[in-house]
Amino acid sequence: MLDTVQQFFQRVLAVPESNDPDAVTPQLAVAALFSEVLRADYEVDPQELATLRRILMSHFSLDEAAAEELIQEAQQQVEQAVDHFQYVSLLNERYDYDQRVELIAAMWRLAYADHELAALEEHRIRRLADLLYVTHSDFIRTKLVAQDELKRL
Repeated sequence: MLDTVQQFFQRVLAVPESNDPDAVTPQLAVAALFSEVLRADYEVDPQELATLRRILMSHFSLDEAAAEELIQEAQQQVEQAVDHFQYVSLLNERYDYDQRVELIAAMWRLAYADHELAALEEHRIRRLADLLYVTHSDFIRTKLVAQDELKRL
């Protein structure tokens, strides 16, 4: 009986194997959160999708095909996900504070890619910033930087 209970907890608490196709990687977690921002206003603008592809390519040094595959996988994951916990907890564990702030900055650039900010996009980024333990001042600072970048275009 004790062996059975011990085996159960070993299975439940085991770290997923790296070759597990269902394991969430940091790349997939980032792409999934970006996909959440992308679909927050219920419209996927081609400019936003192109910006997402560029962000993933530069952030993870991917080619266009690999970035597109990551986007597709992330969108499927997001459709099936009940919440953001698996993505956010992985990023909180693996990324330091400055890296999480940079993710929020990239979310703002993604939201502004179509030259407008929907209230639902801002709300989604706010919630994700809270879940990633990014301070309100850094949330606002990254938003203002993204707005300034947009004005210079």
